[in-house]
Amino acid sequence: MDPSTSPEGSFQHPAVSPVGGPSSHIRSFVHRRGHLTPSQREAWQTGMPQWGLAWQPHPLDLAAIFGRDAPRVLEIGFGMGETTAQIAAAAPEADFIGVEVYTAGCGALLRRIADQQLTNLRIIQHDAMDVVRDMIPAATMDRIQIFFPDPWPKARHHKRRLIRPDFVEELARRLKPGGILHCATDWAPYAEVMREVLSASPTLRTHSTTPDGFSPRPAYRPLTRFESRGLRLGHEVFDLVYERPPRSEGPPD
Repeated sequence: MDPSTSPEGSFQHPAVSPVGGPSSHIRSFVHRRGHLTPSQREAWQTGMPQWGLAWQPHPLDLAAIFGRDAPRVLEIGFGMGETTAQIAAAAPEADFIGVEVYTAGCGALLRRIADQQLTNLRIIQHDAMDVVRDMIPAATMDRIQIFFPDPWPKARHHKRRLIRPDFVEELARRLKPGGILHCATDWAPYAEVMREVLSASPTLRTHSTTPDGFSPRPAYRPLTRFESRGLRLGHEVFDLVYERPPRSEGPPD
């Protein structure tokens, strides 16, 4: 099926599962028709069979997928994939799984994978909450990163926000002891909500050493062009870095 003629996320592709089926949770995204460039369409059609992972109702065999046992990073909502590709290229010793629902973004990242010959990156085009719940085995991720999720600023849409207590605990259970959950946003009201939710988690503890609870941008998270422009205009970006404590330390206080 031609992806330019169908709603994004609904294509019958071997490595894509429809994201519009029944679900037990409020979705953090809405369906939309999006424009695909010829390059994105070609990359999506040719790249998903090779680098895409279809949704399945049971945990992935990560060692079999990547052919090795290596540090693992899960990224939720990679957008157009610029940052994802940069991070994966800079860490060939680690394996990365990126989750996104929109086909334009998947096509853009698949093009980067092909151009940069990235062998340590796979894509899942599906609802991230379903993916985390059903596909990511417990205590397998060294890092989970969620950069600039939709802040859903209108009060009636707050229920769609991705960073909420139930989902944070699902994420925390997928982290190895000592694993990191790293969120970033440029929307100050959402940053405060994120901090409140993450700080209330019984499973995580902050890496921040400052009174405001935010952390410096880790070196592995590159600046995007959009972010660099915002910083020049005086916009703030908030990084929140939380850890699942090592077992020897027990749960955080």
